[in-house]
Amino acid sequence: MKKAKRYFNTSGPNIPDQHYTLLRSNLVKKGVDMVDRNRYFTIWAPRQTGKSTYFQLLGEELRKTGYKVVMLSVESYQNATEEYVLRRIREQFDEQTGIHISPNRLSELEGEISAVKNERLVMIVDEIEGLNPDLFGDFLHGIRQLYHYRLSHSLKSVILVGVSNIVGLVEDHASPFNIADNLEIPYFTSEETFELLHQHEEETGQLFEEDVKAKISEITANQPGLVNGFAYQLVDRCHGQEVIQYDDYLEVEDWYLTEVIDKNVSNILKYAKKYRSFVEKLLFTEEEIHFDIDREETKILHTNGLIKKDKRGNIEFWVPLYKKRLYTAFYPYTNGEKQYFFNRIENFFDLVKGGEIDFDFLIQNYKDYVKRRSFKAFREKDPETGAYKSIKEAALKYSFETYISFFLQHIEAKSYTEPGTGLGLSDMVINYQGKEYVVEAKVYRYPLQVQKGLKRLAYYCQFLSIAEGIYLIFASNHLSVKGITEGTHEVEGRKVRVYIVDYDEEKDF
Repeated sequence: MKKAKRYFNTSGPNIPDQHYTLLRSNLVKKGVDMVDRNRYFTIWAPRQTGKSTYFQLLGEELRKTGYKVVMLSVESYQNATEEYVLRRIREQFDEQTGIHISPNRLSELEGEISAVKNERLVMIVDEIEGLNPDLFGDFLHGIRQLYHYRLSHSLKSVILVGVSNIVGLVEDHASPFNIADNLEIPYFTSEETFELLHQHEEETGQLFEEDVKAKISEITANQPGLVNGFAYQLVDRCHGQEVIQYDDYLEVEDWYLTEVIDKNVSNILKYAKKYRSFVEKLLFTEEEIHFDIDREETKILHTNGLIKKDKRGNIEFWVPLYKKRLYTAFYPYTNGEKQYFFNRIENFFDLVKGGEIDFDFLIQNYKDYVKRRSFKAFREKDPETGAYKSIKEAALKYSFETYISFFLQHIEAKSYTEPGTGLGLSDMVINYQGKEYVVEAKVYRYPLQVQKGLKRLAYYCQFLSIAEGIYLIFASNHLSVKGITEGTHEVEGRKVRVYIVDYDEEKDF
């Protein structure tokens, strides 16, 4: 193995000589073409999409073709005075282009820039939402005026960069600034993620197992910041190791899920808790919610990278890692409840026969537990109002997963969830002594729903090359279960064990 010359960057824009970097030449060319057409445009996308790296690459390419580029970040300008903002603009013009302008008021900025002739200038303003709201309208008004007369002065393009839709912000400030163009900065493709990881392999000789590459791509949804974060952790932990293996990946995933304090994760958790009922519907029900950017919760959660629009126009979780973190964050504290799970069983290994888990015994014991204890312990209450904070479907999942995880821990079995399967309440894979099972839980609504779920479970077993699936159906006493029966079913060449857990809507909640 060779010593690495570069490394995976986890903060700020990439410097290609120091960091493994995807140059994304087609995307850069698109930006150059827009500047060449004298367009003033916006770049907005959720955090960690690589916006800062992109506009740095774009700026470098523009300079190569004769443009003078001014880059300014106003991220921490929320309370900045007009004098301070103008001083920073003057300084950046001087340092980055050698052009001197001297406005003393924002209203003078347009005239000062208009006076610059015989140059090709581009101004890139990052984190535009961070500008003092009292100054926002005047700043945009000046840029608008420059836009209308851009062929008669040197400022050929202005690019506003942020995590919110800039056009929406402009409208909020009652400004007629009518920039319509927006350049989308998408997440990496899976191929680009593999290409970035390959840069490390090529430079050092240290390899990632193919499964590791696939899992990084899958759990991060190819979000550039997370891809680099996972890769950095793996390389750092596996120093001197010729091949980074799947077990190494699982350790890093667990670290991300249970330990890491990350600015973006914290931000997502903050907003998810603000809209808890809405997020729990997405987590724990099969309700399809139309993606409408004008709904406050949709707009906020989308711009912060939690949800996106699927192919059918409905909301789906964007990054599986964030979905997993949310599940953990909402999980209620019910440690005291565990003593009631198996209090009628002397030995956990009574539930194992011939090296295999006896699910008939295990699920029957769970049913007995539910009848004795209900699901109330798995619903969080607001200490001030006494109202439940979580929805019923969440309690069902928390109850079952806490129960089965407690059992698996005692027989030294492992479990993990697969991101993005979308089967229902739970999509757990259990591994005991080398044999694996897919466990799926669903709330009964109507016959066709559970029949479709049965087929999807069998398909997923095929996809993972697992011979057996466990299908747990929670059935309310308000509904009569039709279309499916308890017992062992042969579906799509896979064995699926079906169990129905009855519950009382009033007593059990």
